[in-house]
Amino acid sequence: MKLLQRSLVARIIASLLAISGMAFISITLTMAMSNSSRGDAAAINVAGSLRMNAYQIMGALQRLEYAPEKTSEEQLERLISRFDQRLHGTTLQQTIPLDDRHERRRQLEKLQNYWQHSLRPALEAPAAATTLDLDTLEMMIVAMVSDIEVLVTYLEQSTEAKVRLLGMMQLLFLALIAIVVSIALYDARHNLVVPLRQLMVLAREAAQRNFKPRSELRGSDELALLGHTFNKMSAELATSYAALEDKVSRKKQELERSNQALRVMHDASRSLYGGGNDLCSSAAPMLRELEKLLDIGPIRLSLNDPFDQREMPVLETHSRTRPEYCRDQECHACLIDPRPLEMVSNNQSQCLLLPISVGDTLLGTLEVWYHQERLNDSTRRLLTMLADQLATAVYLQRRIEEQQHVTLINERTIIARELHDSLAQSLSYLKMQVARLERMQQKDATREMQAEVFDELRTGLNSAYRQLRELLTTFRLKLEGPGLQSALRQTVEEFSQRMEITVELDYDVPPYLLNPNEEIHVLQIIREALANTHKHSQAHWAAVTVHFADARLLVRIEDDGIGLEDDSSPPMHYGLVIIRDRTTTLNGELSITNRPAGGASIEIAFTPLTARLIQQQPVTAASDSHLGTGAP
Repeated sequence: MKLLQRSLVARIIASLLAISGMAFISITLTMAMSNSSRGDAAAINVAGSLRMNAYQIMGALQRLEYAPEKTSEEQLERLISRFDQRLHGTTLQQTIPLDDRHERRRQLEKLQNYWQHSLRPALEAPAAATTLDLDTLEMMIVAMVSDIEVLVTYLEQSTEAKVRLLGMMQLLFLALIAIVVSIALYDARHNLVVPLRQLMVLAREAAQRNFKPRSELRGSDELALLGHTFNKMSAELATSYAALEDKVSRKKQELERSNQALRVMHDASRSLYGGGNDLCSSAAPMLRELEKLLDIGPIRLSLNDPFDQREMPVLETHSRTRPEYCRDQECHACLIDPRPLEMVSNNQSQCLLLPISVGDTLLGTLEVWYHQERLNDSTRRLLTMLADQLATAVYLQRRIEEQQHVTLINERTIIARELHDSLAQSLSYLKMQVARLERMQQKDATREMQAEVFDELRTGLNSAYRQLRELLTTFRLKLEGPGLQSALRQTVEEFSQRMEITVELDYDVPPYLLNPNEEIHVLQIIREALANTHKHSQAHWAAVTVHFADARLLVRIEDDGIGLEDDSSPPMHYGLVIIRDRTTTLNGELSITNRPAGGASIEIAFTPLTARLIQQQPVTAASDSHLGTGAP
């Protein structure tokens, strides 16, 4: 009973079993009643036939009385024998109960006894027709027929009783089945349909993220247990969903902070990479904004001295005193909000050390102080990106400073070499002529001899002045232009105006291929060659070609002038000596020939130092050399 009260499935199964059981019992009883009534119709027919035989015997007696013939006697005997067989046959015996107290059994035995002891002996006696008159026999047969009708009545009543009982049983089981079905439908409606509808409503509300409705099912069946479980699940889902929304909200805030931090770092990258060596003005504002966004601080940046590897602090977002390295006494960038320092001193913050390194080179350390709460992964990644950005900025700054220093030294070396190769030699020559003139005056030389020395001094001074102007023009071109190509354009325009002819320029060289020394030599070679063209060639057209191919730089200066007297050995003028000397310095090859179409051609071919470095050194070294020389 407790199981039926608790289990809806058990109640439904019990209802189905009850309905099936009652239907089975009804069918079984119906079959039993049908089997018990199987011989009743035959018994009624036999009893009716006994009554018919009785009347036939009476008719046979009447015919025998009026026409005593042998056939009539034989017919009477057959009728008596048939009556006896039917009266004592199995049909009546099987349908009538064996109980002697049963009225049908007593009536049948009464008929059998009356037939066996009274009527049959009277009919079979030889003198039946004489000993008993016909009226007596007819009365006996009528009495027999009356008893047979009583037996038939008993048999009909018995059959009718069975039919009525079968009908009552069918009605009873139908009523019981209807009651069980009604109870099952009521139970299914109130304990299955209604709870299922309520659960469907709860499921739809849960699908709409509404976890407030609760099941009101009472009891201990499956649906009630499902309702209780659904209530518990809704409460857990509401809690989980609220936690997830809170987590998503926090993640969204973290992403927004990360996005803002990335934007700050991106916006500060230009000033950070191009702000020179003043990290206080370029990096400090970015670090303070990151402190506000990420709720961290203070932040301290310390760099290693590249010479003695001594660690020195270069930047601190919060400080009580001005740092010793400070170069701007009007700046108060570090003296802002000392409260984070108080948290550090009270052990309310923790420190995260991040290396400022490029490859295996440790440039410094970034100290990031934060609250004792654990830093999330996104903040750690942002701080790592910040350390990498600062490392790149510091590394590029040092490389730029080194390159500026190397460039300055190269420029000074180039100027010193040019002065030594040109103006210094001319001045030495003039000094020797002055010493010669002094000796001549001491010996009272003639004016003609002194005039010759004066002419050489005048010629030397003019040459020195011309060389000084060439050097000034060359250095001015170099300093004002953004490279060799710009300087060559100005040189071509200058000589086009001086010679009043067209000087063409064909320049095809990748940027940053030549170092400053090589650029000066190429520029001086071209200027010297164009100067010789202006003085000696009488040309109406000139062209300058500078090409780079197969790791070699080709420089060609050609014109359509009178050309050279001897193609194999051109005259060694002062300008050609300078060109040959500079070509030797470049480790190049010099070729001076006449053009087939007329005029002269000077070709210089050499391998630039940068190209040789690319071919000889590995990729990493080449990359470092590019970074050092400013190549892309």
